[in-house]
Amino acid sequence: IDVGASDLIIDGKVGIRSGVAIKSLTPKGILFEDGSELEADAIVACTGYQSMNENVAALVSREVADKVGPCWGLGSGVKGDPGPWQGELRNMWKPTAQEALWFHGGNLALSRFYSKYVALQIKARMEGIDTPVYGPPSNSSHQV
Repeated sequence: IDVGASDLIIDGKVGIRSGVAIKSLTPKGILFEDGSELEADAIVACTGYQSMNENVAALVSREVADKVGPCWGLGSGVKGDPGPWQGELRNMWKPTAQEALWFHGGNLALSRFYSKYVALQIKARMEGIDTPVYGPPSNSSHQV
């Protein structure tokens, strides 16, 4: 579904790279396994359906992945959604424990809906506007 990105790609304003693995992130972009480097102002990893946390470990480092913690899930304590209870989706569409690392995912509806809120949060931070986010509920009676 094209909502404008195709023209940006065709015009060379947005770059795409596939078919070669990422070796590491650099101060100016990405270093690929084949030795090529791509300078980038922003990096969007379209990784498919797999653990976002494991993608961070592979792309950045295990240390950063562990610092950020799980993505998705509420911390309900069931298989695949370990506690503690968070009360909202973990690390999605809000700042994470790693500065400048944001997670954006889900189906088309979620991606379209939350993209404007992520953009507004980032812009507000760039302008020095305080944008607090919800943390774990302090008086939650939820039992796991």
